[in-house]
Amino acid sequence: MKIDEFDFELPERLIAQVPLQNRDESRLMVLNRQTGEVTHDAFRHITAYLQKGDCLVLNDTKVLPARLMGEKTDTRANVEILLLKQVEGDCWETLVKPAKRVKIGTEIAFGGGKLKAVCTGIQDHGGRLFEFIYEGIFYEILDELGKMPLPPYIKEQLDDQSRYQTVYAREQGSAAAPTAGLHFTEEMLEAIKALGVHVVFITLHVGLGTFRPVKVEDIEKHDMHAEFYRMSEDAAATLNRVRTEGGRIISVGTTSTRTLETIAGQNEGRFVPGSGWTDIFIYPGYHFQAVDGIITNFHLPKSTLIMLVSAFAGRESVLRAYRCAVKEKYRFFSFGDAMLLI
Repeated sequence: MKIDEFDFELPERLIAQVPLQNRDESRLMVLNRQTGEVTHDAFRHITAYLQKGDCLVLNDTKVLPARLMGEKTDTRANVEILLLKQVEGDCWETLVKPAKRVKIGTEIAFGGGKLKAVCTGIQDHGGRLFEFIYEGIFYEILDELGKMPLPPYIKEQLDDQSRYQTVYAREQGSAAAPTAGLHFTEEMLEAIKALGVHVVFITLHVGLGTFRPVKVEDIEKHDMHAEFYRMSEDAAATLNRVRTEGGRIISVGTTSTRTLETIAGQNEGRFVPGSGWTDIFIYPGYHFQAVDGIITNFHLPKSTLIMLVSAFAGRESVLRAYRCAVKEKYRFFSFGDAMLLI
């Protein structure tokens, strides 16, 4: 398939720059993937589309304040580092701006030297490996010196950094938020449980793939970057029971979807506890084994994310719904409105 098949006209003004005052105030578009019918609603009414015996699956990854602003210790030139993935110990895979200033052996200081990093490798995709040097606890220093790694499409500063975390974030290690989950409040999750809907947490730490556009004309030649996932015994048992009893599995976000499909795809449709790395790339033609519904945000043109939802609900139906969203002035991307495909 060609990348232009996933293009649509998106006015820049519709890319949400800041979150709404309240998480559950966002709009909700419901797309029936059997009929292609579109319904407009509010996210606070999401319980109307859930049933007793369903299972809602959320990604509990926690975003690191992974943007570090520092300077080279020899020239004092400014350098920005984005932590992507902990490789081993104090060695991290990163993105660097400007990358051309950073060679193997380059030392960068942050916070007046409270934290230092030495470049130990250059990767094929242009990323850098850094060994960090510090005294104390790394994550406490990162909380003090780091900033939230907002996507490049968001130009505004975030006053409250917690708004780029889900209310259930707990497993530290992500370079970006699983943004479909930003709409949920604690009260809403309790109301969902009160309906008899199971709520299950899995983990996928969002990494480099979130920041990499598709640059090839033939999408099948695009390489996804591997990301770490984990599923507990309790989560696997609940998911298997829901499947056996005829309930629906509804994933919150493309990250939860990719995790569930990875595990089910490796285990003949069943869910097995454990952890690993996934580079699954889902686009039209993919046969879903795990999920019956997806709650997600509105994605950018030509992105792997719109390819995933197109695989689930049909490319023509999704693009028609997206054109409707543009016409109705829905808010797009990380801080935007929500979509339920079911």
